[in-house]
Amino acid sequence: MGLKSFWEAQVVPRMIKCACASPAIMDLRAGVVPLAQGRVFEIGCGGGLNQQFYDTARVAGFAGIDPSGKLLDYARDAAAQKGWQADIREGVGEDIPFESESFDTAVCTYTLCSVHDPAKVLSELRRILKPGGILLFLEHGLSPDGKVARWQRRIEPLWKPLMGGCHLSRPVTAPVQQAGFDVSQTGQTYMPGMPKWAAWMEWGAAMKRA
Repeated sequence: MGLKSFWEAQVVPRMIKCACASPAIMDLRAGVVPLAQGRVFEIGCGGGLNQQFYDTARVAGFAGIDPSGKLLDYARDAAAQKGWQADIREGVGEDIPFESESFDTAVCTYTLCSVHDPAKVLSELRRILKPGGILLFLEHGLSPDGKVARWQRRIEPLWKPLMGGCHLSRPVTAPVQQAGFDVSQTGQTYMPGMPKWAAWMEWGAAMKRA
């Protein structure tokens, strides 16, 4: 295994799990994930960080995908500790391996930043949701501050190979709206204790538009 392959397979998953589990980020997850209900699908479920926040009284079934084998190990361990049945598979968001209109809720946290084709992923999430289904999203991305955004674009080419293809300058809420969702319950903030070029967060609930 070459250095690049080793980094991506072994180091990046551990860095992502650590970075995405900071107390401030977990607080944001705790405000979004419990809204999930019915049959739930989570894209980028590797790491299992969201599982503690699902309300088992509201969730009738849980499925998820992630491209990282190492992160999937963490997710399956988290499901075992929670003691619930979970259909967790290896896969990518551009080709979600589930039937159309299968889920009531889709959950997407800190995932759109690193997928290859965000528009295709959002199209797939819309496809697997039932009519009136809800997409819950929580992502970091492009700052509305022009000065910060310029720094994001400068740093991004160095950041991406270190952090598994993570982009700093992707917009968040607008692409969700453009993909055929009506967005409500939105929030946005700079995460305290982080450099501003990595700290802009947006979240919301988005209903699949007819």
